[in-house]
Amino acid sequence: MNQQRLLFEYSPVLVLLCIAIGFGYAYLLYKSKYTWGKRTNQILFTFRIILVSFLAFLLIGPILKLTLNEFEKPSIVFLVDNSYSVKEALDSAQWLTLNQKLESAAEGLESQGYDVVLSTLNESDNDPIQFNNATSDLNGAVRNKIGQFEGKNLAGLIVFSDGIYNSGSSPLYSPSRVPIYTVGVGDTTERADLALRNVLYNKIAYQGNKFPLRAEVLVQGMRDHNVVISVYQKGKLIALDQKNTENKSILDFDFQLDAGEKGLQKIDIFVAPADQERNKKNNYASAFIEVVEGKKKILLVAPAPHPDIKAIRAVVEQNANYEFIAYIPGVNSASAESLDIENIDLAIFQQAIDYSGKTLPLFRQLLENGTSMFVMLGDRSNLRQLATNGIPLTFENPGQRDAVTPVINSAFKDFGFNDKLNNIFSRYPPVNVPFGKFTYPPNANVLLFQRIGRVITDRPLLFTAATNEQKMAVLIGDGFWRWRLDEFAETQKTEGFDEVFSKLIQYLSTREDKRKFKSFPIQNEFSASEPVEFETQVYNELFELVHGQKIEIELTNEKGEKFQYSYITSPGNSKYRIGGLLEGVYRYASSTQIDGKKETVKGEFLVSEQNIELQNLTADFGLLRTWAKNTGGEFYHSQNIGQIPDDFSKMNAPSLIHSEESFNPLINLKIVFFFLLALITVEWFTRKYMGGY
Repeated sequence: MNQQRLLFEYSPVLVLLCIAIGFGYAYLLYKSKYTWGKRTNQILFTFRIILVSFLAFLLIGPILKLTLNEFEKPSIVFLVDNSYSVKEALDSAQWLTLNQKLESAAEGLESQGYDVVLSTLNESDNDPIQFNNATSDLNGAVRNKIGQFEGKNLAGLIVFSDGIYNSGSSPLYSPSRVPIYTVGVGDTTERADLALRNVLYNKIAYQGNKFPLRAEVLVQGMRDHNVVISVYQKGKLIALDQKNTENKSILDFDFQLDAGEKGLQKIDIFVAPADQERNKKNNYASAFIEVVEGKKKILLVAPAPHPDIKAIRAVVEQNANYEFIAYIPGVNSASAESLDIENIDLAIFQQAIDYSGKTLPLFRQLLENGTSMFVMLGDRSNLRQLATNGIPLTFENPGQRDAVTPVINSAFKDFGFNDKLNNIFSRYPPVNVPFGKFTYPPNANVLLFQRIGRVITDRPLLFTAATNEQKMAVLIGDGFWRWRLDEFAETQKTEGFDEVFSKLIQYLSTREDKRKFKSFPIQNEFSASEPVEFETQVYNELFELVHGQKIEIELTNEKGEKFQYSYITSPGNSKYRIGGLLEGVYRYASSTQIDGKKETVKGEFLVSEQNIELQNLTADFGLLRTWAKNTGGEFYHSQNIGQIPDDFSKMNAPSLIHSEESFNPLINLKIVFFFLLALITVEWFTRKYMGGY
């Protein structure tokens, strides 16, 4: 409903004065003799009163206040668990019946004035539901959906699920601002089952060594049964073991396997199924081991312990192909072999160049040796000595500090990253940096800019530079450990922080590639549900990026089958996606013609199929009941969905009113202008027509 109200800059009593002025002016004008009739004179007299009174009224500044009220109906979200486990628990007839009840409940709520939104765990709103989600993150899906309705009139969520979650955190320990109603689907009966619940192994193994592999078998409803597990590589049996279940619910099988051939190796693990098992899809799994020649050594040197060291260490140790060495003189010693300059692939110096000079000799040796460097400045760094020690920075006022937040440079070209990173980094807490202006190398590639308050500056916070094939990155500040903790506190993940710094470390520790043709998958491992994406770069003699090249890609799977693909590069189209690949290790050979010569790049990647949803098919209605109770909702069995509209009809979920006010001076309204113009025109025309002046 819209409301209008007239406001005054001065006292409303002046309106009477305006009327008096209009009356007096009209009286003086029309009291004398006239050539028209009395009735006409009275009409003209009235027109002049209105005209003059209204003009005087406009001088006291009347303002028209308009209030627009928009009513937002309460919303209900139907969140359907579209994972594989639900599909396995329901046949097509059961799902058809459940879907009809769901649609009927939605129509019942809409008839009560609710806006109903149908969604799934992977946020496909109002689309046909396909039960193909590889994981069940119930808590994450609910949090994302509530976040989408931030500031809106969300009355509650109705979650249709079997109560099985295998990704993210438990929904029982996450608060919710809206009630969550749960509907249990599936079968809660415990089945006899042998499930290969988990396979534990190191993703990296070193050629010629043995590596451990542990298989955990979950036993349900079976006592005194012999469990046989076998391990295969390239179709050949390489290990076999057998244990009796006795009264145990979990059996562990440990193997020591040989790391022979270099490259990605697929290991298949099978559990012999029992006769009484109904679910045999969880009796096998695959492990993918990358057999490499040796680890890259990442050396971190610091004058004293600091929380930033732990943050960067956590990122480095995620990659099993790295060996992290921390050296803090006087606190954490390191062997002479680990400090051998020739074996260091990347040196990270925290608080360089330190005032005490503890780390300066080693810094100079590594710099002179051409080792890649990652330099992190801090309050212990002697900023006046940076340039003289090979760090290309000069500060005008190094004695003061400032607090800044990071901003991702979308034009950074040394490596790519997720487009969503800027949104993540924009919420990071500030770090401490030297105050004021400073100079840095003109060939620097800025990865992070500094933002002071709301102003994004052109000063770098993190940049890279390369000189004579030596790579260097400089982080102008300390305290970035808060970034990782803050991201985890908000999202329960550290993907944004880890992606930037892991790719930076990978870039710095990798030797410069001077090839004119580069073609590679953007990651080493892909899920079977996502396309494999190739990135291709072609350069001329001046190492300028060129386009219009025909790229041919040949894939070979483990059976020796070959698949041919081709495409032509263009600006903004350097990537090629290949979908529909089955699980396994693929070897690729990309080729193109450069100046009449064929250039070829070879490598390999992995496509893995997650079957985590098939590990457990026993519905957990207890979790759904507790979840609903904790948030103020209710639990319903799938057979009682029709009760939901009846229960909601007893609740009071009012509409949300959004009000918008606007203030417009009356003198600005066009209708006022045309009204006054019409009055004076009619009066003037009548006077002229009647022979007046």
